[in-house]
Amino acid sequence: MTHHGRGSAGSGRISDGGDRWLLVAVAGLLSFVAMLDMNIVNVALAQISRDLHLSAATAQWVVLGYQLPVVALLLPVGRWLDGTGPRSAVLGATAGFAVCSALAAAAPSAELLVMARLAQGLFGAVLFVLMPVLAIGSVRPELRGRAMSVPATLGPLGAVTGPAIGGLLLDQLGWRSVFLVKIPFCLLALIVAWKGMPRDGGLRLPGRRPLWDALLVATGVTVMLVALSLAAGNVSWLALTVAAVPPLWLWMRGPGGDPVATALRAPGLPQAHGAVLSLAAGFAAMHYVIALHLQRDDGFSATATGLTVLAFPLGMGLAGPLGGRLADRYGARPVAVAGAAVTSAGLLLLVPLGGDGAPGDLAWRLALAGVGMGLNGGPTQALVMTAAPRQRTATVGSTIQLARSLGFTLGPALATAAWGVAGPVHGTRAGLVLAAAAACLSVSLLALPPRPTADAAAGTNAASTAPN
Repeated sequence: MTHHGRGSAGSGRISDGGDRWLLVAVAGLLSFVAMLDMNIVNVALAQISRDLHLSAATAQWVVLGYQLPVVALLLPVGRWLDGTGPRSAVLGATAGFAVCSALAAAAPSAELLVMARLAQGLFGAVLFVLMPVLAIGSVRPELRGRAMSVPATLGPLGAVTGPAIGGLLLDQLGWRSVFLVKIPFCLLALIVAWKGMPRDGGLRLPGRRPLWDALLVATGVTVMLVALSLAAGNVSWLALTVAAVPPLWLWMRGPGGDPVATALRAPGLPQAHGAVLSLAAGFAAMHYVIALHLQRDDGFSATATGLTVLAFPLGMGLAGPLGGRLADRYGARPVAVAGAAVTSAGLLLLVPLGGDGAPGDLAWRLALAGVGMGLNGGPTQALVMTAAPRQRTATVGSTIQLARSLGFTLGPALATAAWGVAGPVHGTRAGLVLAAAAACLSVSLLALPPRPTADAAAGTNAASTAPN
C-alpha cells in the first residue's frame, strides 16, 4: 500500500485512490462508541455510588465529566483539526479514548474516576469532529450521502441504546464493565485506521492563543449547557445563559472565532445548522415528554416505556442506509427535506393522542418519526460537509455537532416550559406540539435554497487561504 496525500483533516480526500469503505465503517463504529458513552454510564451511577461511597451529586459528575468537555471543546477542536494530520488525529484520539476507558474501569476512587472521564471527554470531542470528516473524505463525491449515513445513523443509535446495553452489562458483570466494553471497538478501529489511512504530517500542538480560545469557548458553552440542563427542572435557570455571552463574544471577536464565522457564511450553512438544531430539539422534547408521561401519568414500568420508545431507533436504523442511497441518486437536499417532513408527520400524529394512546399506537408513530430521522441524518450531514469550505471541513464538522448537542439539551428545557404553561392536564400535549413545531421548522430551513452572495463568496475564498 502506498502512503502519500499528506495533509490536514480539513483538506478533502483522506484515502488515496479508490473508495475506502472500511474507513467509513471506522467512522460509524467510533461515532457509535462516542455517543454510547453519553448515556451508558447513567444506569451504573447507583452501583458506582455504593461501591465508591459517593453522594448522588458527586456520582453525577461521572456522567458530566464526559459530556461537558465533549460539547464545550467541539469548536476549538474543530479549528485545531483543520491543520492536523487526520491519520494521526484518529489514532491518537482513539487510543486516548481507550486508555481513559481502562483507567475509568480501574479507578479506585471518585477523584480518579472523574479525572479519567474528563480526559475521555477531551478525546471524545476529537472523535465527534473527526468522524464526518473521515467518512466524507474516504469516498468519491457521488457516494457521500451513502458514506455520511453510516456515522449519522450509528452515532444516534449509540446514544439511544446506551441505557439498554449498560443495564445488561451492569446486571451480569458490574459497573466497571460499562467502561471496558468500548475498548475492543477502539482496538478494532485502531487496526483498520493504522493500515488503511495514508501517512500524514503528524499532530500539530496548539499554541498559547488556541488554548486561550479553547478556555473562552469551553467556559461559555459549559455555562450554556448547565443552564439548559437545569432549566429542565426549573425554567428560571434559562436566565443563566446570559453569563455565557461575554466569553463567547470575546472569542468571536478574536482571531480564533473569525475562521469559524467565515466558514459559516458559506451558502446554505446557516439554515442547515438551524435545521439540525431544531430537529434535534424536537426529537429530544418528544422523547422527554413521552418517557415522562408513560411512567409518571400512565404508570408504565421502565421496561415497558423503554420498549415503546425503542420503536424510534428501530425505524431510524432501518431507514439510515436507505437515506444515503437516495441522497446519492436524487441529491442530498430533497432527501433531507423529505426525511425531516416524515419526522414532522410522525410527531404531529402524536399530538392528538396527547400521550394517552396504547403502546402500539404510540410505537408506530414513533417508528415513523424514526424513519424520517434515518432518512434525514446522512443527507443533511453530506449537505453540510459538501458546502463547507475545503480547508474548514473539521471546523464545520464541529459546529454542526455543537448545533445538534445544543438541540438535544434545549428540547427537554423547552418541553418543560411548555408543560408548565399548559398545566398538568394539557402539559403532555403542549410538549408534543412544541416538538412537532420544531421538526416542522427544520423542514422549512432545509427547503430554503442556498443563495450565494458576494460576501459569502469572499468569505469562502478567505477561509480557503487563511493560515492554520
